[in-house]
Amino acid sequence: MSKKKHGHRQGGPRNTQAPRPAAPPATPATPAAPPTAVAPAPAEAAPAPVEVAAPAPVEVTPVEAAQIAPAPAEAAPPPAEVAPARAPARAPARAERIAIVAGLRTPFQKQGTGFRALSTVDLATLVVSELLQRSGVKASEISLCVYGQVVPTLDWLNIAREVVLRAGLPRSVEAYSVSRACATSIQAMTSAAESMLAGQHEVALVGGADSMSDVPLGLSRALRDALLKAQKGRTPIEKLQAFRALKPRDLVPPIPGFSREPTTGEQMGEAAEKMAKENQIARSWQDEIALASHRNAARAWADGTYREEVMTVLAPPFREAVGEDNIVRSDTTLDALARLKPAFDRAHGTITAGNSSPLTDGASALLLMSESRARALGHRPLGFLTSWAYAAVDPAWQLLMGPVFAAPRALDRAGLSLQDMALVDMHEAFAAQVASNIQAIESDAFCQRHLGRPALGQIDRERLNVNGGSIALGHPFAATGGRMVLSTLRELRKRGGQHALLTLCAAGGLGAAVVLENGDA
Repeated sequence: MSKKKHGHRQGGPRNTQAPRPAAPPATPATPAAPPTAVAPAPAEAAPAPVEVAAPAPVEVTPVEAAQIAPAPAEAAPPPAEVAPARAPARAPARAERIAIVAGLRTPFQKQGTGFRALSTVDLATLVVSELLQRSGVKASEISLCVYGQVVPTLDWLNIAREVVLRAGLPRSVEAYSVSRACATSIQAMTSAAESMLAGQHEVALVGGADSMSDVPLGLSRALRDALLKAQKGRTPIEKLQAFRALKPRDLVPPIPGFSREPTTGEQMGEAAEKMAKENQIARSWQDEIALASHRNAARAWADGTYREEVMTVLAPPFREAVGEDNIVRSDTTLDALARLKPAFDRAHGTITAGNSSPLTDGASALLLMSESRARALGHRPLGFLTSWAYAAVDPAWQLLMGPVFAAPRALDRAGLSLQDMALVDMHEAFAAQVASNIQAIESDAFCQRHLGRPALGQIDRERLNVNGGSIALGHPFAATGGRMVLSTLRELRKRGGQHALLTLCAAGGLGAAVVLENGDA
């Protein structure tokens, strides 16, 4: 089966004029807030520990009080103010922050290149094993592993548990897998944080991996049925007879279903093309975003920024070591990008292979600790997870606009504003999506109409994706969030900034946003 770098051809709209933005979607459901408020008040000098609002004491009604305490000799009048009982009662929250103490990723390799012989679980095992060696954290300290992959496989059911068993962690470590499309490793991090804030764990391993070189291909229904029938045959003749009714077309593997939105039938590139048209995003702006991504990533490799964040992998057939991302183009230009043909709407489109993220293999991992545990073990945190939020929009509207709805929630929960962010790191699925997200965040009209609030403010382009993004570095779906957290925290420390905002769009109309704090600020 032939493979294409960025999806399959589609008929698509043929309008030559960009339409006005479509009507707003139905108001997206508000995702549940994290179980414990973790947003600190903004710091003036040295940051104070995150103030975690403790739940109010559980108060009970007189009837409930009578059920749990002996009645007094003489009936006493009920208290003047008795709040309704809150169930279930919880232990008081601790004023504890979640520290990210270490992180690592593999190089990101274009599909079918350096990591073509490695599976998703191979990549995950490699990065986790190396992270444990480099961090100095004893495997025995870890009690939870939350790991994810986006592209499913039939070879294992729970990649998190496989990582525990293959990377040398104690067999007693709890493990479960998560998937939130392109925000999977963010989900892994926040799910672990919730368990830690609930007092269930103090040290957790989180992350995600994907191999687009090892995508499982399905079978046609006819071939599947024939294979099942052949298994039941008692003789070679009976087994062969199971295949008599097959036609040549039955032997062609179907296109994996995850390449399109199930409810709309659109490929993500087609949805991004629609966003570009509805939001009137010029091709020139998209190419400028792509150029900045490549230039910043090339500079970050040249000046050594990525050296301590990226491990070296000796991949089969073990002829050479893979130590750098192989998608970054230090020599690309606007002219070169402008010459590329549209990938989805061939006649009138603006999305090309050059301003889109490519299919990529890679893995990332982070080590989380409660702040008190990190201090007790002598670890200097890279930073802290201050707040997070998720959001969702109708996939039939603007599929990749979820971050615009998640970002203000994360900022509000942190008690901060966009102007407080020393860095903004925005996942680059497509340059059209980045431009659409920026335009919406900065638009009073959009924010009033869809968020019921003024615009978040202007994003300083000098603080945006300063070390490149997914267009240049690549995008192994489940690994990208971990890459962003690690790189952003290291850059915050380098610059002496205090807070950063991360945003990610994801399939299904999902969006994620995270506010991070410098461990040294």
